[in-house]
Amino acid sequence: MDQVDWTPRFEPQTPLFRKDTTMTLTAATVPGYQTGTWKIDPTHSEVTFSVRHLAISKVKGKFETFDATVVTAENPLESTVEANIDVASINTGQEQRDQHLKTSDFFLTEEHPQLTFRSTSIEAKGDDLHIAGDLTLRGVTKPVVLKAELGGFTTDGYGQVKFGAEATTKIDRTEFGVNWNAALEAGGFTLGNDVTINLDVQFVLQAA
Repeated sequence: MDQVDWTPRFEPQTPLFRKDTTMTLTAATVPGYQTGTWKIDPTHSEVTFSVRHLAISKVKGKFETFDATVVTAENPLESTVEANIDVASINTGQEQRDQHLKTSDFFLTEEHPQLTFRSTSIEAKGDDLHIAGDLTLRGVTKPVVLKAELGGFTTDGYGQVKFGAEATTKIDRTEFGVNWNAALEAGGFTLGNDVTINLDVQFVLQAA
């Protein structure tokens, strides 16, 4: 079998933000920046979440099926982000729990199979981008802000132009109608209300 070439075609991982500068974010100040339509690379991306369990630790999980599109504009802050997650693809490592999460106690996936995000604005704050948008879960739409750090632009060994990013946000699940809980004998509840969502993603530039 031929050895896979993992070597980028040009210098990879050029940071979009330098901590020693206060330059304005424009296409000219972002190394390797390109306008266009970008699709998520699911084999090099991950959507995970965590929630407090028994008030002593956190349960973590991920969604296996998702897609997202970024359209980069001449002004990077006018770019747009859209994402869709197949909620039934949830995986916490325990089948019984995953099946429970799909019921009306939690996501009610038969009626609401998709979690969606649509950006409404992007703002540069220090070394980060704050991506505001509408998150829809279980038929309820609420505004959220993704705190994102962009890794840079590069070309992989197959000639695909890519950029990478990490992002995080925190939501109160009860605001989306995900209300199930159970009281503990020692006090408190089985699950916390705050859910942290983490994204570690790569996007591929699409042909014009």
